Amino acid sequence: METNLKILRAGLRQQLKADRLLGLRQAPLRELPETREQARPGPAAGAANHEDRVAQLDTLNTQEVKDCRLCELCQTRTQTVFGQGSATARLVFVGEAPGYEEDKQGLTFVGRAGELLTRMIAAMGLTRDEVFICNVLKCRPPANRDPSAEEILACSPYLLRQLAIIDPEVIVALGAPAAKTLLKTAQSIGKLRGRFHDFPLGAAGSAARTVPLMPTYHPAYLLRSPSEKGKTWDDLLKVMAELGLKRPT
Repeated sequence: METNLKILRAGLRQQLKADRLLGLRQAPLRELPETREQARPGPAAGAANHEDRVAQLDTLNTQEVKDCRLCELCQTRTQTVFGQGSATARLVFVGEAPGYEEDKQGLTFVGRAGELLTRMIAAMGLTRDEVFICNVLKCRPPANRDPSAEEILACSPYLLRQLAIIDPEVIVALGAPAAKTLLKTAQSIGKLRGRFHDFPLGAAGSAARTVPLMPTYHPAYLLRSPSEKGKTWDDLLKVMAELGLKRPT
């Protein structure tokens, strides 16, 4: 009995540590959900494969995205924001659009929302270098307004090609615009989150396959509504289980 109690206490300490990284004051004390039984074919991410995907992403960025003029956002942007992270990431986070700091620095998710996302990723036992982070739009809408339908239509093919090149195992859509764009739905994020949705991924050089996509709340929303952090952590627990990740020790 004493040994079992020690194991339980150790597990709870590990869980509380991960929850604090996410910024939760009250930890949702529940076990990781079981991983769905599902065959997900995918190539081994060897050095040659990684270099090839890096080259493909670089070509897409430098030859198409950087000088894109498909919509009027090219007239107001400081620079495009392509995304960054591992070209062979198992997990990709997709947001809505660059904000002021992103437009200024050319990087995704910087500032307060970016700091929270970094903590969320750390709570999963990962680093930003191990995942890939990008947005539906590659240019900042003026005054951080919502993207228009025309802008999404013009820019989302770049996102789809990014996802095809990276060929991830799981995608996390951060916020309603990203989730609605990827899932082609008008449902609210509150109804979409909490469960996986099938996303057809046309992997580069292979037949299309379906990957699980988890919609959850955007870090900027969590800064305004910290009470929703527990729900987001629940979503991330499901993602961790899908990827076979253990809680950080």
